[in-house]
Amino acid sequence: VQLQASGGGLVQAGGSLRLSCAASGRTLSSYAIGWFRQGPAKEREFVAAISGSGGSTNYADSVKGQFTISRDNALNTVYLQMNSLKPADTAVYYCAADRSIGVPSARVWSYEYWGQGTLVTVSS
Repeated sequence: VQLQASGGGLVQAGGSLRLSCAASGRTLSSYAIGWFRQGPAKEREFVAAISGSGGSTNYADSVKGQFTISRDNALNTVYLQMNSLKPADTAVYYCAADRSIGVPSARVWSYEYWGQGTLVTVSS
């Protein structure tokens, strides 16, 4: 499966962005999709994930109540709605696909396929 992340940009603190992860090559519903981010001089970290059916989600504690992950399998797209953005949310955001079932994983190494990343910059 090929993944294409989009929707990043420059936003002021307190603003919102919606990222999209579009898939091609395989039916997206076969995969759990995770969002990860990597800030300047930081390791890649888990943000949120959603199961193939959309019935199960998993969030990093740092974004609970702030970010919402959703998916539209008919459109082969997963979304990450990011609200109340802070400068600390500045990072390159990546989406990734995992064929495992069950609760979607927060582990980087669980994900087999990765998109190219989209840059989110939050100004203070």
